[in-house]
Amino acid sequence: MATDSPRDPQDVGYTLPAILAVAVHALVVVLSLISLPTSTAEPDSSSIVQATLVGTETFTDQAQQVTEQQAAMNRAAEPEVADPTPEPEPPATDTSQQEAQQQAAEEAAQREAQQEEEQRALEEAQARAEEEAQRRAEEAQRLAEEQAAESQAREEEAQRQREAEEQRAREEAEAQRQREAEEQRAREEAEAQRQREAEEQRAREEAEAQRQREAEEQRAREAEAQRQREAEAQRAREAEERRAAEAAEAAMQRQLAGEAEAAANAQQAQQAANSFINIVRRAVEQAWIIPPGASNAMSATIQVRLGPSGELLATSIVTSSGDSTFDRSAMQAVEQAAPFGELRDLPAEQQRNLRQFNLRFTPGDVR
Repeated sequence: MATDSPRDPQDVGYTLPAILAVAVHALVVVLSLISLPTSTAEPDSSSIVQATLVGTETFTDQAQQVTEQQAAMNRAAEPEVADPTPEPEPPATDTSQQEAQQQAAEEAAQREAQQEEEQRALEEAQARAEEEAQRRAEEAQRLAEEQAAESQAREEEAQRQREAEEQRAREEAEAQRQREAEEQRAREEAEAQRQREAEEQRAREEAEAQRQREAEEQRAREAEAQRQREAEAQRAREAEERRAAEAAEAAMQRQLAGEAEAAANAQQAQQAANSFINIVRRAVEQAWIIPPGASNAMSATIQVRLGPSGELLATSIVTSSGDSTFDRSAMQAVEQAAPFGELRDLPAEQQRNLRQFNLRFTPGDVR
């Protein structure tokens, strides 16, 4: 007794799609045969026509696919088809008959299950086909509605544009009217302004003529007054020249007397200054102790600053001898000889000039 070998789940991979394809093809054919005789009324709207056309094209494509799938299934199933002419089988034993019957029952059950599966697949394919047709009809209806809405929107937009154009035209006409009115007012104002300016110009010309007449009269009066002033000035200049000549003569006399007095004062002041410097020099020479070893080539210049009463304010070295002992002895000699009260006996101007002076110390003398 032959036993069935376990079947690979992938062995049925082509059988079920082929059965489904055949079922869909049969459904399409049946629906086409049924819809053709009963379609008596014409569709009312363009959207239904579009949906019908789309559905027909879809069914045609599906039918073509089903036909191709059925042909492929037939080619794949040809080796399994039994020969229509049954070959005589050898007589079988009772056990073989029972096994054959059992196998036939199993095959019948499988065919029944397969038929049920095919029936379910057919129903599912039919439902999917109906859903696809409904979806395409709804899509066509939606597209039609969108197109109608777009058309309505375009018409409304065109209407709005026309109304906007009319509004712009009215506004432009109104603006043009206003511009013309403004231009008319401007022309009238310009004419009135021109007339006012002409009146003002005439008034200015008359005023200018009047001013010129008055100016001529004023110039005449001024010329007469100028001639009188010039004559008066001429007389005043002559008198002034006489007074100036007399004053110059007197000033020259005073200048000569002043110069003589200044010369005498200057000579007296110079004599007083020389006398004061000689007094200071003699006092410093008497107080100066020349340091041992000082040579005749040494020389130091000391600056002396005195107060108003002849008191010594400060001494500083202007030119050093190069020997600090020599320089210090010269400064000490000035400090010992101060104060110089004879400064108070001089005039104030000479006192200011003699409150600061320089003394040059050399071993031979002090200058």
